Amino acid sequence: MWILPLLGYIGLALGFAFMTLSIASGLYYLSELVEEHTVLSSKLLTRLIYAVITIQILLWLVDGFPFTLTCLGIISHIVYASNLRHFPIVKFSDPLFLLSCALVGLNHWVWFRHFSEAPPYDSRSAYRDLYQSPAPQPSFTEISSYFGICVWLVPFAFFVSLSAGENVLPSMGSEYATGDRAGVGAKGHKRRNTGIAKAAVNNVKEWVGDTGAVMGMWQKDNIRSLD
Repeated sequence: MWILPLLGYIGLALGFAFMTLSIASGLYYLSELVEEHTVLSSKLLTRLIYAVITIQILLWLVDGFPFTLTCLGIISHIVYASNLRHFPIVKFSDPLFLLSCALVGLNHWVWFRHFSEAPPYDSRSAYRDLYQSPAPQPSFTEISSYFGICVWLVPFAFFVSLSAGENVLPSMGSEYATGDRAGVGAKGHKRRNTGIAKAAVNNVKEWVGDTGAVMGMWQKDNIRSLD
């Protein structure tokens, strides 16, 4: 067979392209919602952090998750919550923001190692009776759900919600004041904050437009007219 495998590759490429476009559109839409409802977004993020911390404590008490890794997860979410001080503004050079980024990677690595090890995830299994059945191994659905809710959900929500500090109009007494007037438009109006996710989507779209124009695939003016 020659045609069917070729169709399979084409379908895989098209599916990946549509999935990428769907994710980009979703991020763009969520960033628009956060820009319009900043106060509500801050409250939802705060309650989301409290909910994840509660889940981690219950997993330790009921399911016997490791105490050390549970403490790491709780401390990480407390650090994430510290980024709400100037929500939705964040500076990439802020030590707490850099620490939050490092904790995201650390949590992913330690929990991946934990679930990849041969012993069951119940830390109290060593005290089980020899004739008692072993503790059940977590399924792929349970592991992926834990990563999605307890490891990735809050950092992803911050990625969609936060705006870069360089896009903010400087003000007197603000630690984010830069001294220039990059946030003022031609008529003196304050420029609207742009979320990190929205800015990333715009940069990728601009890069694709410029690359296609250089390669002669389309005219750059036509791409801008579509916007």
